[in-house]
Amino acid sequence: MRKLALLSIPVVALALLAAGLAQGGSTGSCAAGLTLTKGQLTIGTDNPAYPPWYGGNPGHGWKISDPYSGKGYESAVAYAVAKQLGFSHAKVKWIYVPFAKSFAPGPKNFDFDITQISYSADRAKVVSFSASYYDDKQSIVVRNGTKIAKVHSVAGLKPYTLSVQLGTTSYSFIKSVIKPAGIKVYNTNDKAVFALKNKLVDGVVVDLPTAFYVTAVQVPNSKILGQFAQKTGEHFGMVFKKGSSLVACVNKALATIKSNGTLKKIETTWLSKVVGVPVLR
Repeated sequence: MRKLALLSIPVVALALLAAGLAQGGSTGSCAAGLTLTKGQLTIGTDNPAYPPWYGGNPGHGWKISDPYSGKGYESAVAYAVAKQLGFSHAKVKWIYVPFAKSFAPGPKNFDFDITQISYSADRAKVVSFSASYYDDKQSIVVRNGTKIAKVHSVAGLKPYTLSVQLGTTSYSFIKSVIKPAGIKVYNTNDKAVFALKNKLVDGVVVDLPTAFYVTAVQVPNSKILGQFAQKTGEHFGMVFKKGSSLVACVNKALATIKSNGTLKKIETTWLSKVVGVPVLR
């Protein structure tokens, strides 16, 4: 009888371990009870949802792309993190949150938001950020055949007028690094791009992956003039309500998909075009 009792201890331990793994491991149990809705992960993002950050045909109330598709860099990252947290695809709910509202002070109706939100010390005063899931680079898009299209340096951009979305790190970059003759600021990226398309400005500054969508879909006969060499140290982080206990769990999930190669595979799949873009110094 004593031998049977001793043998039962490791058997029980193994059973508990197996149960834990079936529920998504330690990361999954880490998130238990921390989401807004039990058994559901609510994720916010902007609408329209643009490639290459989101993919798939429009649906579920989203324009351009559908976050539920799992296609596009941010959608794929979100679902990879959700899996590590123990949430299946069916247990993820996406909601529309305007870009500027995602990191504004106040209560949140999402567990986290993923909308190319660059970390900044000022933003971190009112919301919490995850670790980086993408290190950001700024770029500029211009129309082919224009004078600015022949520029090969940051200094060469100074005589021109550029557009940008208010409240973005692209806006801060224009003011602090490029310092052009004119800056036209718009409430949405759509309007900033519209200004370039309709020849109201000479160029639009956006993050590099977004620039590919601008040139491919939004502005005919345009090109990415280049990406900027200046190291800004900027990175995208998921945004949470200030002090959220879920941040540590998500950071653990991010560390896992980085170490096991999942994040690199997602980047190769959806952001492979960012290589080979000319560098402006």
